Amino acid sequence: MTEPAFQSDFLKTLQARGYIHQITHPAELDAAARAGVVSGYIGFDATAPSLHVGSLIQIMMLRRLQQAGHRPVVIMGGGTTKVGDPTGKDASRPHLTDATISANIASIRTVFEKFLTFGDGPTDAVMIDNDDWLSTYGYIQFLRDFGTHFTVNRMLAFDSVKLRLEREQPMTFLEFNYMLMQSVDFLELNRRLGVTLQMGGSDQWGNIVSGVDLVRRVDQKAAFGLTTPLLTTASGGKMGKTAQGAIWLNAEQLSPYDYWQFWRNVDDADVGRFLRLFTDLPLDEVARLEGLQGAEINDAKKVLADQATTMLHGAEEAAKARGAAEGAFEQGRLSADLPTVELPRDEVIGAMIAAVATKAGLTQSNGEARRLAQGGGLRLNDAGVADGAATIGEADLNADGVLKLAAGKKKIVLVKPV
Repeated sequence: MTEPAFQSDFLKTLQARGYIHQITHPAELDAAARAGVVSGYIGFDATAPSLHVGSLIQIMMLRRLQQAGHRPVVIMGGGTTKVGDPTGKDASRPHLTDATISANIASIRTVFEKFLTFGDGPTDAVMIDNDDWLSTYGYIQFLRDFGTHFTVNRMLAFDSVKLRLEREQPMTFLEFNYMLMQSVDFLELNRRLGVTLQMGGSDQWGNIVSGVDLVRRVDQKAAFGLTTPLLTTASGGKMGKTAQGAIWLNAEQLSPYDYWQFWRNVDDADVGRFLRLFTDLPLDEVARLEGLQGAEINDAKKVLADQATTMLHGAEEAAKARGAAEGAFEQGRLSADLPTVELPRDEVIGAMIAAVATKAGLTQSNGEARRLAQGGGLRLNDAGVADGAATIGEADLNADGVLKLAAGKKKIVLVKPV
């Protein structure tokens, strides 16, 4: 199928960098983006103090919107967080207090400030909480004003509902209302801020289309929807999920070093795609890096890690992370910027190396650590450990009272007995 030839800088950029999956009214949106400033939004629920890297493609979409001379609107779901999006879920969310939700929103805002320019100008980013309007509706008013615009037949056909029911997982009526609330968000934003575009992941297509239809039906206003492909890694894994846990965007949840390492260790086949999506590098430079062969692909991965970490944490933190990683993995040096885990002294000195590796988060279990040692993948102070059952002694600590444990070629941690 031939891709449309977009004329607006915004859609041309999205297309060239691989962001576009579906658009509700492509020609109309393209014309609107050429004619003036488009206000577009993406919603983010505040279920934790930080978003993770799985949300980064959406953040970058807002960044591309602003770079093209349009206005990004960030909707924090203070209201919808109280309900919970059933998309891709097999269980209901735990309920959070208003205070927790507010604290989460304040923490998450610090990340958006790294990617977007906020202010009062026509293309400056805006952050708004949907609780500002959702909590003002009475139940009868909400049903009367909006309930007639949604049919249960159509709602049951949406993947977010259908897949949940096919897995025979219960869905509460509370969650069933989520798509109505998200659609009303679009209507409210159109009325309050002139927002005409909602963006999101492809799993949000049904919710987005419902919002577009509501705006067009109720107010007869222009409204558009655009989704990105559901992002998975070349190995088929979900973006942002690793064996060690989520790759958080706030430094309080994940250090700049670990963030840099995440990008440095992506699959070879993902490098070009991730450079297009998650950095501002020109496309000709991306093509050059993507074409590197053999061991040189590691240079491209370092560029990816540098660019992504600089955008989120700043150039200084990116340089420190790269220096610590290269020193530890390539030159055998220790650095204060390496991840450090403090463990009780009696859980380190005299303990099995396998047990310490597990408590330090390098492995999931002692058995895994022992198998890693047998395969030559476990190292203590850069020396191979043949037997994971061997014990650690005082002599293994360096002058600063720490020891260096490594699992494979990608994971290092300093262990400090306290």
